[in-house]
Amino acid sequence: MPFDAVAALRIGASDVRSHYSSRDTILYALGLGMGSDPLDPDQIAFVYEGQRGPRVMPTLPVVLVPSNTHSLGLDMTRVLHGEQRLTLHAPLAPEGEVISDTRTHSIIDKGEGRGAIVNVETIGRRATDGAPLFTMIKSLFARGDGGCGAPPAEPLPVHRPPDRPADLDHAIATRPDQALLYRLSGDYNPLHADPAMARRAGFERPILHGLCTYGVAARAIMERLCDHDPTRIYALEARFTAPVLPGETIVTEMWRDADTVSFRCRVAGRDVIAIDNGRCVIGPAR
Repeated sequence: MPFDAVAALRIGASDVRSHYSSRDTILYALGLGMGSDPLDPDQIAFVYEGQRGPRVMPTLPVVLVPSNTHSLGLDMTRVLHGEQRLTLHAPLAPEGEVISDTRTHSIIDKGEGRGAIVNVETIGRRATDGAPLFTMIKSLFARGDGGCGAPPAEPLPVHRPPDRPADLDHAIATRPDQALLYRLSGDYNPLHADPAMARRAGFERPILHGLCTYGVAARAIMERLCDHDPTRIYALEARFTAPVLPGETIVTEMWRDADTVSFRCRVAGRDVIAIDNGRCVIGPAR
């Protein structure tokens, strides 16, 4: 059945409650490699519920809210996660309940045979008092759904890094089993766990989740430019351009211009950019 863009624009979910515990917060941080040095107090603060923790990784919202992707009617065998945008209105507590509203923000029809971009927006607020917590936009590249006849819409702006060498970088090694750990935060796509499935998809082995690489990039910026303080990250957006294999090292290259950090993620040992067009807004501790 052809993708119905008009119907997809009406699809949404309101007042969805998502409870998360400190165990979920710790498991997510472990999935991003926190705790790889068990003697580093800055890492342990994210994976241990002791006096300082657990601290909350700023990208935790990407795993808190159920996805409505399968309800849109897309050809899911040909859908790629293209971009992720996150604005943090306030820091999250280590545990609590979030109420979220999700809607199809916009659809960019690139034409028959060229696919479509489907942007899904989620707004999260604290259950106790309704205070805004975050706004996210997930951009899906639906390769099989071009020519869907979506109403005209402006593409979301793409951030461009400065035309100069990066000011600094930060390398973070991933573990060979990191995708198996990260998937426990909610993304059970077998592409990240089943070697046979990965080979059928054209990969030599299961690949790392794009949102795991996204979280590792946030971690790199937090460690190098925010003194390990997650509350100093106010926004993070990026485009996914290539997969990372678990066990590879992700090198996040950064350009600092006042409160804006442009970034991209390079895979060490391969001439591959895994994340591009990154933009992070940092500010004072909250």
